[in-house]
Amino acid sequence: MKRLTSHVSVILWLAAGSVLAQSAPAIWLDKSLANWNIAGAALPTPPRTGNESTRDVIARCKLTPPETSAAEKLTAAGWIPFLNFEQRLERDGVEVLGGMAGSDGMCRPNQYNVFVFVGGRFAGTLSPVLMDSRFDGSSGAVRLPLPNITAEFARYTPSDPLCCPSSRVTVRFRIDRGSAGAVIVPLDVRTTRG
Repeated sequence: MKRLTSHVSVILWLAAGSVLAQSAPAIWLDKSLANWNIAGAALPTPPRTGNESTRDVIARCKLTPPETSAAEKLTAAGWIPFLNFEQRLERDGVEVLGGMAGSDGMCRPNQYNVFVFVGGRFAGTLSPVLMDSRFDGSSGAVRLPLPNITAEFARYTPSDPLCCPSSRVTVRFRIDRGSAGAVIVPLDVRTTRG
């Protein structure tokens, strides 16, 4: 009985740690923005998530990744490309595309980020940390009012139901084009709904 109790305790401790890790607040949205993107940086690789392979997620969710050079680059790096928006975001050589490491049971992206490519080259991400759908800091609408990019992020409080964050913020980014390559620079955070 003692052995069973210790196994149950370990399982509960691991489960609690997993929930806390997923629901940790997106603190980066509460601080002065520092740029996490570096001109000429390599496309990051996704973390390993669960037992489900990339092929399994694509088959289960019936995903058809977009056929673009950015999608090919994300796939080659191990990400599952997806459109997190109503339409493909591409304008004047700038393409914005989601890339996820896995998905939840409803095929919502988990351990994902939003990647920006300028002139076909990786220019940065719209979040310094990986996001999970329906948790604090998860991305929403992205727009390309060039030369800027805007991205909306959900802000949840501990009492919010998963369907409905208490507020949303919009982060505005600038595309800096330099000799080392284009890079995405965060400019400011504004509350858009409260």
